Amino acid sequence: MPPTFSHPPGATFVDDAARPIHADAEAYYGGGETYTRSRTYSHASAFGHLHGYNPKRTPAFQDDWHLRPRRLSHDEKNVAAPPRRFLIDVEETIRVVLEQEDTDGDFQISVTDAGPKMMALGTATSNGFKTFDIRGTYMLSNLLQELALARDHNRKRIVLDEARLTENPVDRLSRMIKHSFWHSLTRRIDGDGLEIITADPKNRTGRVTPRIYVPYGEPAMADYYRRVAKEKPHMNLDVQVLPPKPDDPEFVKSLNSKPGLLALAMNEVDDGAGGKTLKGIPFIVPGARFNELYNWDSYFIALGLLVDGQVQMAKGMVEHFIFEIKHYGKILNGSRSYYLCRTQPPFLTDMALQIYNQLDRSDVDANRDWLKRAIQAAIKEYHTIWVAEPRMDPKTGLSRYRPDGLGIPPETEATHFTHILEPYAAKHGLSVLEFSEKYNDGVLKEPKLDEYFLHDRAVRESGHDTTYRFEKRCANLGTIDLQCLLYKYEVDIGTAIREVFDDELDLEEDFPLAPFPPSVESYANPYRESSKSRKQRSDEWFERAEFRREMIDKYLWNESKSLYFDYDTVAEKQILYESVTSFWALWAGCASEDQCWKMVSRSMKKFEVLGGLVSGTEESRGKISLDRPNRQWDYPYAWPPHQIMTWVGLERYGYLDEAQRLAYRFLYMMTTAFVDFNGVVPEKFDAVKLSHLVDAEYGNQGIDFKMVPREGFGWMNSAYQVGLTFMSSHMRRALAACTSPEVFFGANVSGVTGDANINNLPLSDPLGLAMEALDLTA
Repeated sequence: MPPTFSHPPGATFVDDAARPIHADAEAYYGGGETYTRSRTYSHASAFGHLHGYNPKRTPAFQDDWHLRPRRLSHDEKNVAAPPRRFLIDVEETIRVVLEQEDTDGDFQISVTDAGPKMMALGTATSNGFKTFDIRGTYMLSNLLQELALARDHNRKRIVLDEARLTENPVDRLSRMIKHSFWHSLTRRIDGDGLEIITADPKNRTGRVTPRIYVPYGEPAMADYYRRVAKEKPHMNLDVQVLPPKPDDPEFVKSLNSKPGLLALAMNEVDDGAGGKTLKGIPFIVPGARFNELYNWDSYFIALGLLVDGQVQMAKGMVEHFIFEIKHYGKILNGSRSYYLCRTQPPFLTDMALQIYNQLDRSDVDANRDWLKRAIQAAIKEYHTIWVAEPRMDPKTGLSRYRPDGLGIPPETEATHFTHILEPYAAKHGLSVLEFSEKYNDGVLKEPKLDEYFLHDRAVRESGHDTTYRFEKRCANLGTIDLQCLLYKYEVDIGTAIREVFDDELDLEEDFPLAPFPPSVESYANPYRESSKSRKQRSDEWFERAEFRREMIDKYLWNESKSLYFDYDTVAEKQILYESVTSFWALWAGCASEDQCWKMVSRSMKKFEVLGGLVSGTEESRGKISLDRPNRQWDYPYAWPPHQIMTWVGLERYGYLDEAQRLAYRFLYMMTTAFVDFNGVVPEKFDAVKLSHLVDAEYGNQGIDFKMVPREGFGWMNSAYQVGLTFMSSHMRRALAACTSPEVFFGANVSGVTGDANINNLPLSDPLGLAMEALDLTA
């Protein structure tokens, strides 16, 4: 039985044919209920239904909807008929859809729901008298999404184009990312945006008082936030000013009981009353529990923003990173107080140059000045963080993830370290909670635990939290990914100085320059050259890049395995964990043509699975058990950064076919999840089972929504938009039809026979894979 349609007496409803069918929700549903003469629905025109027309379909015998005749591909179609539109009562139809189709009660219509997957809707051209069946998970979930969007715009009744329910899924997802998801993920730190962004899902202190920390040396900013606190007393905003050295480990630890948001860059604007005020520069957050500005997330998010034409938004995020380097000493892991000691993988130079190349060319001088500020900030970060001790290992010349910090990382779940702390608590005859408090306060000293948390913080700084690749050793590793990123920094800085700044660049901030070439003796010498003592020239930076490339080849390249590996600077040996970050050498351009060929022809098959590239190999990860659970950055999980870096790297070396194939695999996985699971766009995937229903330690982000996805997930959104730029029109059509990679590319796409990861997989069955994943999580 279709949902009933009711309306107030005398109402005249309209079907606005001039409205763009695939416009965003604001354009499609906004503006209230308007009516035209194309079709009327009133008690006057519907003469036989003086009390309001309320159409009902005669039910099938015992409501056996499945006995209804199926429409077949050869059924007659009236090709001259106008596009179909439906007359819908929003609230009633939401109720019926959820009651009938949402059998698991999660407010989503997914392939795993056991409803009939069929609903009749009254057509607008028949006053709702004639009905048409909406069938299948995709159309019904789209219907639920459209109804939720109509409700958002206070619509009680709508005339809905069928084309919005049958929209090509590739076009629909890309459109939602561009026009909806980016907007929902946008934040500003100022009086208008504070109430949204001060919310911190990771705060487990029990104190939810909103707090903002303002850097030393920004009195106007501190005054602004104090004024906001007075003007909005209901917020109970606590404004604190940080000391000149805000990343002192003891001080940062003292903030754990009173966590807060860190202020970011602002612009001075007119206040509308003849004066000036400050306004936060907008930026994009990753989403879900990550409600602040993050470092490497922002790089990949920026790539998607550039594809979608949002150059100014991406530029604003660079402004925040320049601000962070100036005031907090580094680009922070995230813009909360508990991240003050910790940075993340460095991407600033490539991010700035990509944005610079897309800036409006009408003001070349302003663009040049902006890039100059970004490059100056990157040089400071490079010298004071990445090639400064303790992150630099002077003996090898390799840089490491090795942050400062004391105590237990406070942003984790309360029970995250219980299994680590229990033996120490038992040793002292204390509960885990009591031991944690005494250990954090420095009352109890445990050097081995200190070392454990040194490596744990390094894992978090690496962005790969967590993985058996880094277990209990991350702070000692010269990782292949970090060396590639710093090689790219050195090349980018040298190129910018040579091409944009006439081969000389003054540094405006005063900071110590790290010695070069690195050695134990040069780093033992306390003397450091000042950054203002001379101009920066390109040849020095190209020399640094060449030195790093030589060290990468010396310590990280393994000729017999045709792969790069991390190097343990303490144990002085390669760590033979096979990581897909080896392919970052192609993105950075530090691999030779021969090395690239060997990696692509011999090693890529180890990582390529049905849904793209896994983070590491199953062999390297080892066996999983109750005592050794899955880690989310290990096999079989796939993440957007690894996909995008490899696509771009392969294209750089001329392996476009391979890049397209990998992009197709990942986008196929995203598209089928979007089609089968109510528009979901998650943080990560199990790329072997093509499932976002993962059982890693943190679960998955971006999947907890009702009726309509609001934001997706930052870098996954970007992976889709960037991935589409690798697709030919033929590939895009196949993607929209959810054509499996095995079918599209054939059985032996890798060109390697007998590869267990690819060739021995069964043909993908979305429902079967989903049900298997559900069993695993159960």
